[in-house]
Order: sequence, then structure tokens, then C-alpha cells
Amino acid sequence: MLAILLPAVGYLLVKYYSKDAVHMPRKYFAPDSVIVTEKNGKTTTDTVWHQVKNIQFTNQLGKKVSLDDLKGKVLVIDFFFTRCPSICPGMARSMKRLQQSFVKNPDIVQFISVSIDPERDSVPQLRQFADRYDINHDTWWLVTGDKKEIYDLALNELKASIADSNVDTAFIHTENFFLLDSNRIVRGWYNGFDTAKQAQLAHDIPLLMLERDKKAPSIFREFIPILPIIFIGIGFVVVVTVLLGRKKKIKTIN
Repeated sequence: MLAILLPAVGYLLVKYYSKDAVHMPRKYFAPDSVIVTEKNGKTTTDTVWHQVKNIQFTNQLGKKVSLDDLKGKVLVIDFFFTRCPSICPGMARSMKRLQQSFVKNPDIVQFISVSIDPERDSVPQLRQFADRYDINHDTWWLVTGDKKEIYDLALNELKASIADSNVDTAFIHTENFFLLDSNRIVRGWYNGFDTAKQAQLAHDIPLLMLERDKKAPSIFREFIPILPIIFIGIGFVVVVTVLLGRKKKIKTIN
């Protein structure tokens, strides 16, 4: 009985204490839920999260780029303008520190600073601002584009006015960095001048890269529901082996 019971109890204890071992950044802005019917006839409720739509920009190198170009990457987005005398230089320094934190893992994350004054922020202006901070142009884009689309991105896609209730919707100037996972779902916003928040952002970025899609096929995931049966089976084999060994030993003595 112990041989059967111990593996099962061990499995249940590991499952209980490990389920909340890693706290992933939460998801934001769920419009509704959808009922998914499984093959076995059972139904489950799955949340549909708001996914930030694609938008095209021109970056500091004069190259046409879009969010669709960054599939598989975590995104960190902020808003700035090159003539900004107040928070933008400080935000840029914070972004620079973040970029340096991932210099050995450039494929994990893309940093994007979006100009909220695209009419004045030309490509040369963006390049000059970028060179001031000696940034890596591959993993940090300073971008300009259509003003209406940029403000739609900030207000309707990233929900900047929810993240920062004091934001001016006519001229978006926020201290927040917005974190998006590889599916372009908003996973949080972090004040660029709060060192604790910046440390949390640096911690959350690799966590999102470790996150697996629940719908993605996994050979190990298929075995999880039957692990108790497997453990009990192993225990049963152990018991039978012990009993047969004792029986054989008794016959040998006789």
C-alpha cells in the first residue's frame, strides 16, 4: 500500500506547491469570453484577450517597419518626441538600460519609441536623437508615422489613458513603458522613472518568453492527466516484484 500511495501523494504535493511557483504578468483588456467545444463533447470557457493590431512606421534608419515584422518577440513600447525638454530624455536613458540588459539575448525583445509629434519628427531628427544615446538600431526603433494611427495605437490599442489617467489625449505624454507579449497582448505598464518598476519590467520580459501557448502541442502536457495512474502502476509493479521476490526466497529456503 505504501509503494502505491507514496508516488501518488508525491505527485499531488508537487502539483499543489508548483502551480503558483512562477507568477506571470497578467493579461489586460478582455472584451468577452468564448465557449470552446472540445472533441470529447465537453465545453470550456476561454477568454479572448485584446490583441494590439498591426501598424506601420518609418524608423530612424528610414526603413519601413511594422509590428508584424516582430512576430515571436516581446515588445516594450513608449511614446516620446525629439524636442521634448522634460521626461523624454529620462525615458530614453531608462530604455537604454533595458536594452543593455538584453544585449546577449537580442532576439527576445524589441524596444519601440513612438513619436507623438510625427509631423516634426523626421527620419534625420529620429536618427540624431537615437545617436545621442548610442542605441542598437536593430533592437530599438524610434519611429514616426501617420499621426491618427499613432494616437489610435496609444489610446485604443494600448489603452494609455487607462494606464495613466492624467494623460492628455490631445498630446500623449506618459511616463509609462507598455509591455506586450509575443501575441501582442498587453501584459502591463511600468513607470520609466520608478527603479522598482523598471526592475520588474526587466524581470517580466524573459518570463513572457518562457510562457507557452496553452493550445500549442506538447507531448508532456498529454501525459499530465494520467500521471497518477502511471505512478500507481509503478507502485503496483514494485509491490508485485517484492512479493514475487519473497515467494522465491521462501521456496529457496524450503
